[in-house]
Parts: sequence; C-alpha cells; structure tokens
Amino acid sequence: MGPAEEAGPKIARLLYFVGAGFVCTAAINKWRELEQKALLKQQKLEKPVENAVE
Repeated sequence: MGPAEEAGPKIARLLYFVGAGFVCTAAINKWRELEQKALLKQQKLEKPVENAVE
C-alpha cells in the first residue's frame, strides 16, 4: 500500500468532517434565528399589556 492508495479515504473523511461542521453551523444559526423571533414576538405581546396598565 502506497501513499496514493490511502489518500482517498483520508480525503473522504475530511470532506465528511467539513460537511458535518457545515450542517451543525447551519442548524445552530437556524436555532438562534428561531429563538430571536420567539423573543421578539414575546416582547411585542408584552408591550400592549404594559401600556394598558399605565
């Protein structure tokens, strides 16, 4: 077995690793976006209640 024969699996593992990192990063960003939207929606719902009490 020469170095050329072992390069294929190493490259495949590297690509899998990079792909998994990309997928995880995208999922984390989507989660943050959903959390931010939920927080903004909650703040909008609480504002009219605060104004009505005053």
